Amino acid sequence: MSTPTLFLFLILALIAEILGTVGGFGSSLFFVPIAGYFLDFHAVLGITGLFHVFSNLTKIGFFRKGFDKQLTIKIGIPAVLFVVLGAYLSKFFDSKILEIALAIFLISLSLIFLIIKDLKVNPTTTNSIGGGVISGLLAGILGTGGAIRGITLTAFSLPKEAFIATSAVIDLGIDISRSVVYISNGYVQVKDLYLIPLLLLVSILGIYLGKKILVHISDLQFKLIVLLLILLTGLITLGKLLF
Repeated sequence: MSTPTLFLFLILALIAEILGTVGGFGSSLFFVPIAGYFLDFHAVLGITGLFHVFSNLTKIGFFRKGFDKQLTIKIGIPAVLFVVLGAYLSKFFDSKILEIALAIFLISLSLIFLIIKDLKVNPTTTNSIGGGVISGLLAGILGTGGAIRGITLTAFSLPKEAFIATSAVIDLGIDISRSVVYISNGYVQVKDLYLIPLLLLVSILGIYLGKKILVHISDLQFKLIVLLLILLTGLITLGKLLF
């Protein structure tokens, strides 16, 4: 990347990290479609996996108090198992098809929650495991499953910091697992590795700023902002691919 392009990429990655921290579901929901403008989609998957390993370690450091061990096991184990399957299956799909699927997923998810404002998942063990399976599979194939995991965790009415910490611990297991598969698939290329230390700095700054913002924004206000941004991201991604 040229210097101006790299600067733009890092600024957008920072915004994605801030939004993902405040929203509680990680930055990949925004980072994957954003990075798709700068890198090949399979390269995006590889970079996202490694980036998120460092990002979640940082997040656990900032929000380490009070993560829910039982939910981490119920959601995390099936998520880790199915992210490996999803990451393996990703190599059998054309990258353009995966990007279209990601765009449709983002648009559909945001519209569902904007239209059905009181939509919730019941806090049961079955739904915990199901949420882990779906979020892991989507994270492996499309690079992002944090929204599904966030929806599942919301059902258990965790305090804000416990919610973020629990999500980050689960996400760490997901990202380590899928990164191993992405590397074996050849998604992580030597020419892109210079981005990793830069993205590590971005994640630290983004998480720090996100934690500061959390104090001043109500859950209801930010939920609306995040859903609108997810919808916009999906529409822009789909528009880029179609036109």
